[in-house]
Amino acid sequence: MTMDGKTLARAVGVIFVAAAIAAAALGMSRKENKPAGEGAHTTAGLMPNPLRDGLRRCQALGEAALRDDGCAQLWTEQRDRFLGLKEPSGRPIGEPDASQSPGAATRGGQ
Repeated sequence: MTMDGKTLARAVGVIFVAAAIAAAALGMSRKENKPAGEGAHTTAGLMPNPLRDGLRRCQALGEAALRDDGCAQLWTEQRDRFLGLKEPSGRPIGEPDASQSPGAATRGGQ
């Protein structure tokens, strides 16, 4: 009983797919068993995020969001944050914060 190349390739492919499915199932079961307090992002999820809430509102609007000026502004802000043009605080990258600029301390003391 010898196996030709096609049969061997199919057998290896089936074994590979079965292993991938088993690994995916194992990974999903591990995520579900994670304790509730574990992870740094759990506290961030509890804090209100107006940008995220606004984007979800725009998503719910569907096609009407294309004509909504508020959605256009939110999309612009999200795009700028994604591209690294703005910090999460809304300030452009590279623009110093007034409370942290070196001139703010000298101006206040004069």
